[in-house]
Amino acid sequence: MRADARRNRDRLLAEARTAFLDHGTDASLEDIAARAGVGVATLYRHFPTREALLEELLRERFDALTAGAQGLAGHPSPREALIAWTLDFVQTTTVYRGLTAAVTATLNDPCSALHASCEAMRGAGTALLTRAQEAGEVRGDITPLEFLALVAGSSWAREQMAGDDLQGDRLLLLLFEGLERPDAGGRPGR
Repeated sequence: MRADARRNRDRLLAEARTAFLDHGTDASLEDIAARAGVGVATLYRHFPTREALLEELLRERFDALTAGAQGLAGHPSPREALIAWTLDFVQTTTVYRGLTAAVTATLNDPCSALHASCEAMRGAGTALLTRAQEAGEVRGDITPLEFLALVAGSSWAREQMAGDDLQGDRLLLLLFEGLERPDAGGRPGR
């Protein structure tokens, strides 16, 4: 890539990061291009879709989330590993307002630029859920799809509570209480 093209790309990414933080994932791509000092055609040359731009901004975070799940696979408590990963997932998917919806939609669209990263995260979370179920620490009747829908719903709810992380964390703890096996009873340390 030529030096000027690299500079344009870097400015577009910086402006997109700011715009998505300020206005959510629906921020105007035209405004992003203008703030970067380039035309919208330049933006589309580098990032043909909004999802491609998001994927570039989020790839490292999504890869870290997937790697984190793999690192938690050996945790002594599969339930605690699942909780830790879920908290990281929610924090990652709420970095930009509207991202939870984009991630959810992307999982159903194999043509999306974000699909591969999201699919890897889904697989990582599924492995942790399965391990917790096999250990008897989480109810066995919840499917990975149901689990991820509940987590996405919790992420969306946290997004709506802008700035109230304690309430968002409480919702997740309530979610995990609901995931306990019906015969498990109370857990110490809650």
